[in-house]
Amino acid sequence: MKIAIVGSGYVGLVTGVCLAEIGHDVTCIDVDKTKINKLKKGLVPIYEPGLDVLLKKNIKNGRMSFSYSIKDGAKEATAIFIAVGTPSKKNGDADLTYVENVAREIAESMTDYKLVIEKSTVPAETGKKVAQTIRKYLPKKYRKGNKLTLDFDVASNPEFLREGSAVEDFMNPDRVVIGVESKKAEKLLREIYRPLKPKMVVTNINSAELIKHASNSFLATKISFINAISQICEQLGADVLKVAEGMGYDKRIGRQFLNAGIGYGGSCFPKDVDAFIRLSEKSGYKFQMLEEVRQINRDQINSFVKLIEDKMWIVKNKTIGLLGLAFKPDTDDMRNAPSIDIIHMLQKEGAKIKAYDPEGMPNTKAMTTGVTFSKDPYDLAKGCDCLLLVTEWAQFKDLDFEKIKKAMNHPVLFDGRNFYHDKKLDKLGFEYYGIGRPAA
Repeated sequence: MKIAIVGSGYVGLVTGVCLAEIGHDVTCIDVDKTKINKLKKGLVPIYEPGLDVLLKKNIKNGRMSFSYSIKDGAKEATAIFIAVGTPSKKNGDADLTYVENVAREIAESMTDYKLVIEKSTVPAETGKKVAQTIRKYLPKKYRKGNKLTLDFDVASNPEFLREGSAVEDFMNPDRVVIGVESKKAEKLLREIYRPLKPKMVVTNINSAELIKHASNSFLATKISFINAISQICEQLGADVLKVAEGMGYDKRIGRQFLNAGIGYGGSCFPKDVDAFIRLSEKSGYKFQMLEEVRQINRDQINSFVKLIEDKMWIVKNKTIGLLGLAFKPDTDDMRNAPSIDIIHMLQKEGAKIKAYDPEGMPNTKAMTTGVTFSKDPYDLAKGCDCLLLVTEWAQFKDLDFEKIKKAMNHPVLFDGRNFYHDKKLDKLGFEYYGIGRPAA
């Protein structure tokens, strides 16, 4: 099938490349000409494991092309995915300006049937607004009174891709959710995903849109729940790792997303929780539980910084090194990364900040000032009064801590992810502090 993807960010590009990989002819469209020119050369503008290999492969075999123009890029496509940004407004609402703009441009350039598919995370009833926009901007030649002579469908197909494992998630999905209002749209979407042989959840558009927000909000709730438990553990001398283990063996609960730490970040959970709270308010329901989930997440960073200040006594003029910056491993995404708040809070108290991340430093440089960036973890440790483990990159697991200890002014490590809980760093002479765990 000929498919167009409007928006070539994390979601759009992964979707486009993977659809090409399973046999479709895909055109990726973006208004950012610099990005499109890089993609034409096989250069991936984001860090996502495995994506560069598949991109080059499918450019070479002719299944991927690129365009700056919806009119040109989507001309021959039967299905058009909308995968543009939906950032949060100040009040928490999703800003759907880009979605409306794309819907209008699709309408103005339509000459035959199109299936327009929401891939961006959007609030319920957005599909209805997209359909209204297309009807409004269709050329007059396709109107006879109040009737349209050109057919189209709108559908919802929310993404469930985790940054750092997005290619694997797409190629081996837990489920594919499609929200449709016609048999024709359902048939086309089933055909698009047929090579993956996935579990299909077929529903109406509003339900499909709601599934995405509900899923992310529930996962955020699990994270905030175990973080709240970690605070209780610290007060009672209990071990949150053992509490989570004991809970996780219950099949009704499960162990995933019960990892205490400094809170969730990224482009999805914070934005989707905000949007779901606002959607609930508009529907007449005050989602107090989700409001508390959001607050616990904010408080967790404050608690981590307070722990550092308590144990270091004075942070002014101390050199503090951040081991990891991205909001999670295997990505360069710094959107809502806890590290940024931690840096700003410690700088406000007069601390000197050093940092190292395998992929996140270029983006961090654009968001901070006064940070010294290091070439590797050992360079980071030089002259530090303490280190903070912020992002649990796999390559950080087996560091030479004797070497790190010798490089530091004082061997103090605050583990914001309980990543080194089994390393017995206290026996190597470190002052080691985890999250929700009794002191060694």
